[in-house]
Amino acid sequence: MPVASSTARSALRLILVGAPGAGKGTQCKYLQRDFPSLVQLSTGNLLRDHMRLGTPLGQKAAALVQAGSLVPDTLVNDLVASELKARTASPLLLDGYPRTLAQAESLSNHTKITAVVNLDVPPSVIMDRILNRWVHPASGRVYNASYNPPKVPGKDDLTGEPLEQRADDTEEALTRRLKVYADATAPLLEFYNRQGLLHSFKGNTSDEIYPHLRTLVAGLLKEH
Repeated sequence: MPVASSTARSALRLILVGAPGAGKGTQCKYLQRDFPSLVQLSTGNLLRDHMRLGTPLGQKAAALVQAGSLVPDTLVNDLVASELKARTASPLLLDGYPRTLAQAESLSNHTKITAVVNLDVPPSVIMDRILNRWVHPASGRVYNASYNPPKVPGKDDLTGEPLEQRADDTEEALTRRLKVYADATAPLLEFYNRQGLLHSFKGNTSDEIYPHLRTLVAGLLKEH
């Protein structure tokens, strides 16, 4: 049953943190199913939307992407600040932001964070998930050879088109990505832990973790 919320008081601001492959996308999908008022804010989607619409921020981002450069924190921070300003009354789920302590400090200048959830999934489980992950490039549909296989091996269920593994879904690349993530995230988690905002939920699967996350969000939405 979807859970209703009130925005009479300060609107919910929930940050979801987790390593690549920890299941952030799945948890976001479950939360939006059970809490329809919750708006997911993904920096990746924001960037694509602004580039497609040709906004001033989108034009800056597009120029950087076309040049093969990384989009700097300052621009990402500006994108998020703009979205927060436009959605002051909406309960928001921030997915993939902030990633660093610097981004978290910038975010604190624009909104009051309600809670931060860390998806604590063992690295060995993440490694197994990603090494068995197959993607349909055109749609973004994701399969897993272990627990969510396509009906026909190597083929997308809806189109029959071939599936691919992402170029960086290798053991070597993933080990590197997980180390980079851990190094960047440790100070971020400590920043929120000191404020009493951090909730860590441990589990091997999204279905193990989600009941704890759902209970937390249901309670927070009653207060916000």
